[in-house]
Formats: sequence, C-alpha cells, structure tokens
Amino acid sequence: MVECGALAPRIETETAWQSPHREEISSQRLATTCLIMTEPELTEPQSEPKERVAHSFRNLRELVDFVAGKSLPPLTPEEGRVTEQMPFPFLAIVGQQEMKLALLLGLINPNIGGILLIGPRGTAKTTAVRSLLDLLPHVERSTCPYGCLPEDIETGGISAVCPDCAKKYGEGQPLTAPDAVRLIELPLNARLEDVVGGIDERAAVHERMRVRRGILAQADRNLLYIDEINLLGDDIVDSILDAAAQGSYTVRRGPIAATYRSRFLLIGSMNPEEGRLRPQILDRFGLRVIVRGLEAPSERLEAYRRVQAYLSNPRQMIGQFSAEMEAAASEIHSARERVKKVLIPDKIANPAIGLVQRMGIDSLRAEITWFESARAYAAADDRDEVNPDDLKIVAPMALRLRRSQFMNEYFKGQVGEEEELSSLLTGFGRRPASKKLAKRASKKR
Repeated sequence: MVECGALAPRIETETAWQSPHREEISSQRLATTCLIMTEPELTEPQSEPKERVAHSFRNLRELVDFVAGKSLPPLTPEEGRVTEQMPFPFLAIVGQQEMKLALLLGLINPNIGGILLIGPRGTAKTTAVRSLLDLLPHVERSTCPYGCLPEDIETGGISAVCPDCAKKYGEGQPLTAPDAVRLIELPLNARLEDVVGGIDERAAVHERMRVRRGILAQADRNLLYIDEINLLGDDIVDSILDAAAQGSYTVRRGPIAATYRSRFLLIGSMNPEEGRLRPQILDRFGLRVIVRGLEAPSERLEAYRRVQAYLSNPRQMIGQFSAEMEAAASEIHSARERVKKVLIPDKIANPAIGLVQRMGIDSLRAEITWFESARAYAAADDRDEVNPDDLKIVAPMALRLRRSQFMNEYFKGQVGEEEELSSLLTGFGRRPASKKLAKRASKKR
C-alpha cells in the first residue's frame, strides 16, 4: 500500500499565491527506472540540464509550503493496465515534515553524510525515498565502460585511463557527460558478491577473467537506498561501511583485482521493532529522522484521498503536481550550486560546538553533519550565510541518537585506574641522591 505524508514547517505569510500553469507530464519523464543489482548501461552524452523554471515562489520552502495545502480535483479512473513505473509525487506526501526536509537537504548537500529513517510500518518511509526520482539532480558521469574520469589522469597520468579515453583526452574530447542521479536499491537478500562485485560469469565461459561491478560501484555519485537496514548481514554492513568511508574499494578475486569508486549518499530505513542497528553503521548516518504516524484526522483523510487518486489514475494524479515538481527540481539544482558559497560565521559556530560538548557527544561527525545541514538549509532559503535559526531547525535530526550510555559507563569505570596511574607516575623518573653526596653533606654539618 502506498502511503502519503508534506515537508518543512508551515510558513506564515501574507503572499497571495499564484499557482503555476500545469502541463501534462510526458511519458518520457514518467519512464524512470530504479536500478537493482543490474549492470549499468552505457549512457550517451546527454544535453545540459534544463534551465531554471520561472515561477512565483521565492525559494524552495515557499514552494513546499504551498503544495502542502493543495487540494486535488476529482480524477477520472484510468482504464487499462498501467505498465510504466510512475513514482508517487514527492510533494504530494502529506505531513512528515522532518522526513521530507531531511531528504531535500541530502539532495542539496551530499556532505551531510547519509539519512536514516526510523519508524513503524506504514509511515511512508519507502514511498518518500522512491518518490525522489523526479527531483534528482544531474552530475557529470563517465561515458566509459571502465569509468575513466579526468581526475584519473591528473592523479595517475595518462596511463591511468583506458586507451580509448587517453585518445579522447589527447584530442580534447570530454570524458564525461551530464546524467541524472539514480536511485540504487540494495535488496535485503543481496549476497556479498552482489554488493562488492565478483567474477563475471559470462567472461569466464570464454576462459577470460573479469571482475563484475557490484551494487556499491553502481551507486557511485548516486543515492544508495537500503530498506530494513537493521536486518542486513554483518559482512555486507562492513563492506558498505568501508566503501562509504573511503569513497572507493578494491575487489580481489584470485590473481585479478579491480578498484571502484563508491561516492554515494546513503539512505536507510528501519523499523525498531524488528531489531536494533549496529552502532558502527548508525554513526555513518548524518541525519536521524524519527518518523511517526499522522496524528491529525484531517491529514489522515487527505493522505487517503491522495493515495486513492493515485491508485485510480496515477498519470492524472502525477500531472496535478508536475509543475510544482519541476519547479522544486529547479530550486534543488540552484541550491546545490549556492551551497558551495554558504559560510558559517565563528560567532555562530563556536556556541554550537559548546552545545555539542555539553551534550556529552564525542563523535566529531555531530558538528560536521549539523553544520553541513545548516548550510544546505540556508542555500534552500536563498542565503549565503548560516544564522542561528538554521542550526535550531536541523539540530534535532543531526544530534539525536549520538550519545552512548555504554561508553559513558566505560569511561567512568576507568576513572579509578587513571587516578592510580597518575599518582604512581608523579615521582617516577626522579634520580635519588647518591651516598657520596649524602656523606659530604653530613661532614659539613
């Protein structure tokens, strides 16, 4: 069942809203795909991303606030069977302000370090992640099957790329082309070889050795989504941790080895009833979102109406939000460029660091995530400097679930031993007076 939930805190304004003109969404835009354990096809160089769509909203917050209160007209049920994959519109999700805010901030600034959605079943966690397809920005991606990039030549010389790319580079041809960020899902039944890669069986038939790209390599510069992340095996979790921390990983299978990049934004979801998440992987998530069910009866009724409209005629329902979705994608693209220039003054950063210390949080990832989230929030609000309100809004998502009761008790237990060791070392290393010096001192007396 698809469920709904609408972003950020509602903004009190006196602006007379003008709804943008809605155009019928094209079938090409609806034909989005979610890659699951498949070998990525080579993409031809695409045209540059669309220019910013003109609309009457001043920033992304105002756009989301407007769509949150939008009502749908009656829709005509669609006859026939729909075979296209048409994700539920992200802006059509009712409620769940914190979850939607966290996902948007992750798209604007991947340096946040991952997003974890924690909540019971049926609270639109998976629906919200999959509905990001129409909002994903464009990045420069290699057009080579071996993943050759210009930075490979800058760091390792011309021999670091394949002969075809070396020839292109010498002729001044680009090695990359704009391509939309993709959503890569990691199935719960994935094996370790599916995740990191293994021997290509098709090449082995022809008596050749070749390493097949795994899901982590496919997720490079994409979004990696893991549902029920708390149920993954330890070996898979460890491989994801290493790849996320280093941005690359090496696969060794017998006499051959291959190194792949793995620069991705990790998004996970879990139900605490089904098991706890290992502390090692919990620490890798920058934002931690507590997703609760909708409490207001009016919101639950509106969620039902939007789901019913989507099930009866998904194409028409998506078309009702197409103009706003295009405007939101344009705003995200602008915010991604603007966030590079957003600064945090020392007069704001220093008190924030003091707050983290008073909370007893040891991990430095707390400040990193907090400040990067605030920068993304300021960029979404069309500003170049972070203010205290930005830090207040994103603080709960960045700082919760970071204190460790075990570590606090462990350090308390070490206090006695540390004091004893310090007292023993106080007189250690002092040379005692020799017997001759003691005799001379007695004669003088």
